[in-house]
Amino acid sequence: MESYGDLIRKAREEKNYTYEQVEAATAITKSYLQAIEKEQVDEFPSESYFLGFLSNYCEYVGVRPEEVIRLYHAKKIQESPVPIELTQKKPPKFLAPLLVTLGVLLLSAAGVYLYFFVFKIPEKRLQVAKEVEVRERIHQYQFTGKAETKRFYKGDQILFPTKSGDGNIVLTVASTVGNFALLMPSGTQIVELSEERELDVDGDGFADMIVYLGDVSSDEESYGAEVRLLEKTGEVSGVEIAQASGEGGTELSDIPAASTVKNNANRIVIHEDTRAYPFTIETAFRGSCLFRYKSDRQTYVEDYYKSGDRVSVSSNNGTRLWMSNANALKIKVIAGFTTKDLEVGKAGEVKAEDIKWVRDRDGKYRLVVIDLD
Repeated sequence: MESYGDLIRKAREEKNYTYEQVEAATAITKSYLQAIEKEQVDEFPSESYFLGFLSNYCEYVGVRPEEVIRLYHAKKIQESPVPIELTQKKPPKFLAPLLVTLGVLLLSAAGVYLYFFVFKIPEKRLQVAKEVEVRERIHQYQFTGKAETKRFYKGDQILFPTKSGDGNIVLTVASTVGNFALLMPSGTQIVELSEERELDVDGDGFADMIVYLGDVSSDEESYGAEVRLLEKTGEVSGVEIAQASGEGGTELSDIPAASTVKNNANRIVIHEDTRAYPFTIETAFRGSCLFRYKSDRQTYVEDYYKSGDRVSVSSNNGTRLWMSNANALKIKVIAGFTTKDLEVGKAGEVKAEDIKWVRDRDGKYRLVVIDLD
């Protein structure tokens, strides 16, 4: 008598199906698939489970379930002792078809139950589809001014209402890896982990919004960034007053002509535009270094940094840097949509340089790096 296990196995091998493929399609575990092919019925909790899995397996590999079930029952009868009743009385002819019909109905019911209620395959597929839709959709968040903590992802947008009330200024999340980068009309602003930064959204010289980065992944973009946003209210700071009066902002009088800048011949142009706007200097330390900087007309900031430290400096017009070990740090300048990595010096080299906007004779504004003597 032909083995129903061999029949199923040959059908599977002819279609080049692996156990893993069959398992993914039928929700029958690999161990049960192997037990069916080896005709190990005792591996199943009950005969109804075995028949249900057997029918699903047959349908998937293209074998008629009725034929396989017939072979299974034939083998079972052959291996079992003949009941006394069978030696005395011949069973009705309709019994076999009835059993097959009942078996098919039972298998079908078991398959439906397993598919919808045990493995919940339709529900899981719907959940996966929803997760994909959420990831691909661009979320917009309307800023109301109230303090609120949200998790943002790359591509999300913050709608900041204009003071006139006739629209919104769109701020786009540019990065959520290692820091929180926000693309604004005036350029890209970067907020480091545990840093609180005040942002001038509408470019009027006063801070409008406070951003605090509470949580961010160092290497997984899909993790997003947990950010706290709130409106900047209260008294105007001294820096804001200086910017509003033209002492620290990007007024035309604050940007020198290229011909008046000392050491201008040694300059390196890293960005140019028809106007000047705030830019950010990101400094990452890979060694020990005494580092000093002065942004616009503010006072000098000086400290001793070691490997792994980071410093972010935002400037309207220019920043002066001084370092005791130029090879110990890496500098990145972010202006508008442009990011520029600056060349580092030699180990132990003491270096000072200006990174500032200058206005050339052609009317263009250029962000330059000038080495100082």
